[in-house]
Amino acid sequence: MERLLDVSTLEPCEPLELILAALPTLQPGEYLKVLHRMEPHPLFKILEQQGYQWSLQAGAMTPIELFIWHCDDQQAAHLVQTNINS
Repeated sequence: MERLLDVSTLEPCEPLELILAALPTLQPGEYLKVLHRMEPHPLFKILEQQGYQWSLQAGAMTPIELFIWHCDDQQAAHLVQTNINS
């Protein structure tokens, strides 16, 4: 299941804070789809350290779509791949 978070109009630091606040609430089979105006490079190392995987693609409504899921959640990983390939 997808959980959508649009941070594309927020000022710096707010997107990072909101993304990090949303991650612990992900349930098994869920992933976070983040609509962003740029690649959030500082976030990537944090995600890696906290046990998350991510994927980026160009967005339809925003420049970047970022997908984030728990490393051990195969169902969420499959849903992300299905979403990216459709």
